[in-house]
Amino acid sequence: MDLYCVMCVRDRSRALEWFGVFFGRPADEIIGEEYLWQVGENAWVVVDDRDAHTGRVGGATVTLGVRDLDDILARLAAHGIGHEPVETYGNGVRHVVVTDPDGNRLSLAEAPPV
Repeated sequence: MDLYCVMCVRDRSRALEWFGVFFGRPADEIIGEEYLWQVGENAWVVVDDRDAHTGRVGGATVTLGVRDLDDILARLAAHGIGHEPVETYGNGVRHVVVTDPDGNRLSLAEAPPV
């Protein structure tokens, strides 16, 4: 099974810059009007600004499992991208929400060391 999470945005140029910083690289693929970042073997985050999606702008929420949360947050901060407070759950998972310029929420979750 493959997963494609579509982040509907208003301004493609602004979104591509923001997501490029968020992921630390430009889109891995461009298919028509969609810009895709591969986040897992069969998992993609897609940025789309087509008019057909304007009613959905800012409505996405996705959680990404990461291994280097502090490094990611430092990179984002260096580019002026803030985040909500980092939470640590009872099971040791560290979790934080980063919101893109259109209001889409990208959660980052880091499992505790083994």
